[in-house]
Amino acid sequence: MRDALAGQALPFVADPVQKMTPVVSPIASVLADIDEPIDEIRGAEIAAAVADSLVSLSNRANHRTSKTNIRAVELVRDFLTAHAREQTPASVLENIAGADRFTIARHFRCAFGTSPDRYRTLRRLELARAAIENGEPLAQAAAEAGFADQSHMTRQFKRTYGMTPGRWIALMPVVARVRGRTSPFAARGKADGILDR
Repeated sequence: MRDALAGQALPFVADPVQKMTPVVSPIASVLADIDEPIDEIRGAEIAAAVADSLVSLSNRANHRTSKTNIRAVELVRDFLTAHAREQTPASVLENIAGADRFTIARHFRCAFGTSPDRYRTLRRLELARAAIENGEPLAQAAAEAGFADQSHMTRQFKRTYGMTPGRWIALMPVVARVRGRTSPFAARGKADGILDR
């Protein structure tokens, strides 16, 4: 927390129970994924969100009024796109951006409306969907896309698309017919009984 606060004193919040307000929503957002694996990038995002919310709730002036460095976060975004499968250390992003991990997390969210970790997860989901569309088994698609395991991919897939990968596979032949294309799942789905569910 001290690192996320750039050495400032820890803020004091008199009331530990808060109503859901825009100040508290970043904390609620990070708590929504608390069961997911936490790497250095995600850890920095959590610390920055909690620190900024606590400073605001303590009614202490926040001295972070630096302008968002768009070029730096674009470089980070481009790196995350190209290396979505990898577990990138936060230090690599710090070298790319020329800023500390907490500043990167804040500026990235300001510039793109999401966190670096969520952005990377969305790129991984694109990779997994492409692999699944090509007929790869779910476990293999998850591993190749950079997820910890199939259940990790499934949770993120459902959170993002509102359905599990299995349900999505079952709908693929329908979508392909509507679009006038053949689906790699049409023959396999009937043979596996997927379309009957």
